[in-house]
Amino acid sequence: MFRKQFLLLLLVITSLCACAQSSNRDADSIVFANALWHTDTLDGFYFRQFHFNQKQLFHSNQCFSVIEIPRGSKSRLMFVSDTTFTRVSTFADRHHAQAGINGSFFNMTTCEPVCYLRINGKELGVNVPSETDSVNRKYYQNATIRLLPSGRPRFNIPDSNRLCETKMPDSNIMTAGPMLLHRGEVVPQRLDRRFVYGRHNRTAIGLKPDGTIVLLAADGRIKNQCDGLSLPELTLIMRWLGCCDAVNLDGGGSTTMFVRGFGTNGIVNHPSDNGRFDERGQRPVANAIMVVK
Repeated sequence: MFRKQFLLLLLVITSLCACAQSSNRDADSIVFANALWHTDTLDGFYFRQFHFNQKQLFHSNQCFSVIEIPRGSKSRLMFVSDTTFTRVSTFADRHHAQAGINGSFFNMTTCEPVCYLRINGKELGVNVPSETDSVNRKYYQNATIRLLPSGRPRFNIPDSNRLCETKMPDSNIMTAGPMLLHRGEVVPQRLDRRFVYGRHNRTAIGLKPDGTIVLLAADGRIKNQCDGLSLPELTLIMRWLGCCDAVNLDGGGSTTMFVRGFGTNGIVNHPSDNGRFDERGQRPVANAIMVVK
């Protein structure tokens, strides 16, 4: 009898929590939709920014920078990398890019990619296995971005074998993850990992049903200004931006967005490595995604 009562109580509590969470999400979506974003219309894409600084989104402060590249734009994406740590702004200058964001995960000691990377047909990085599993891929290797010859992205959830990208025919492939949205559906995340539920700076790439490419830099780790996002929160943001597909990229101190002619030397978000809410805390990275003509 006691066990049945306990299970009933647990069911009621779970239902109430689910209802409260749904209500909070509805309120947050309204706040997000009603934000008066600052928008610049540039040559081939839109650049938008907004700072939620009254703890009105997810009961936290959030600062977002977004690039949207419409279908039919002459702008396209390009993967770039180096064997030495390089700032996103330097990558942009080197490749005469209009804009760009940091890319996938890398070894912070050796600068080597820890996720599969192929650029212009050359394999530059593989999915580094864990110490106990040489076959299956790690959690942040569970999404593959393929660039079509047009420079438009396509997203795949690869199978568990960490070598499956080697069989893909595309010239440009970047693996990251996890996948947040796939074909309009939310991809469930493992909530037992701090990488998932902790709030951090986040970088993401997505695609709308109409073909618009979305690049996001969400700032974090700066007290009283921007708290960062968990992956479930990042998923909601990408969905509210209209994406049907979305992938989490490298984040934390690596999160950087460049738009030529804006910000400080093109940096428009607030990279956190200097601990200040300004545009000067860039962290050198191993690879990036550029927006070029």
